[in-house]
Amino acid sequence: MDAGANDNAVVRGPKEFDLSTTTSAALTKRAWDALAARDFEAVAEYTGKCRELFEAEARLQQGSLAAIIPAIEREKILVLSALNDVAACYFIAGQAHELQGDTAAAVSLYRDLAKLFPYAQCWDTKGWFWRPAVEGRTRMFRLEFEAAAR
Repeated sequence: MDAGANDNAVVRGPKEFDLSTTTSAALTKRAWDALAARDFEAVAEYTGKCRELFEAEARLQQGSLAAIIPAIEREKILVLSALNDVAACYFIAGQAHELQGDTAAAVSLYRDLAKLFPYAQCWDTKGWFWRPAVEGRTRMFRLEFEAAAR
């Protein structure tokens, strides 16, 4: 092989992530986009950063609630952005682990989600609120059932 054959090779450093805007909504959106692209490293980065920056506030918001806010009270739900986005990030991270075949990590995240953030609600662009804790619990039970059936 010619000694100069690799002179034009690009040496890449560590992967860069877009942390120019670190609102919970921006981080959650990037995490969803990374999940859709199956960029699991980016999913971990964005969900981890969202949890790092907003989980304390999410826990406070969760603690201030005694029940699910009815969907008709949309503005009251949307103002709880830390709660809703952190819960979504737990769900997204769980899905990423599922897709990678790491069932134990996915189950653990779904279990924590259901325990910590049962009143979180996220807006679906199709026109309704969905509850990450409910979806996570459903996925957790399915994964545990499948594991037991093996």
